[in-house]
Amino acid sequence: MRLYDYLPSANGYKVRTLLKQLGLAYELVPVDIFAGESHTADFHANKNPDGRIPVLEPEPGRFLAESNAILLFLAEGTRLLPEDRFARAQVHQWMFFEQNAVEPNIGTARFWLLTGRQPLESDVLRNRIQNGERALATLERHLGKHPFLVEERYTVADICLFAYVHLAPEAGVALTPFPAITTWLERVKAQPGFLGPVPPYSANAHVR
Repeated sequence: MRLYDYLPSANGYKVRTLLKQLGLAYELVPVDIFAGESHTADFHANKNPDGRIPVLEPEPGRFLAESNAILLFLAEGTRLLPEDRFARAQVHQWMFFEQNAVEPNIGTARFWLLTGRQPLESDVLRNRIQNGERALATLERHLGKHPFLVEERYTVADICLFAYVHLAPEAGVALTPFPAITTWLERVKAQPGFLGPVPPYSANAHVR
């Protein structure tokens, strides 16, 4: 099994976390996305037509893109994905929420701020930050009543949400107003096989 990834990517971090926690062996194939390595003709034709990472090659010649799709594929049949139909749908619910409300706002604002790519129009960044705060308020309401996102236990949904939520301060979104989220983050970090910090962006990611 191979994982094509750029280590500073929080989307890739989700997949690497799950692989470690499931004890699955894999070969890491680094992809320098800022050098255009994910937008070659070969990458588009054979790995991901959208030219993004991570991409999983679970067996030779078969490729799966989109981090949350990879998470669900790897978690199938494990303790991290419920067997109950409704509980599985709840896992999907939170993973869709992550891609709809968390990653586009917290992830984008963080990327802009850390690489010097923030838009000249201050309202654009401010809107991302405010939308990120609204997403965290939603998460706070749920985690104020539950230790984890689904079935009161750790699932792949928690791995998914953790990746960008724990990086919120780097996006200009403070976590101090969200005590339930802060406590949940510590629960996630306490799980066996926790991966540790996300590596910093490479030098060529920064605007000079």
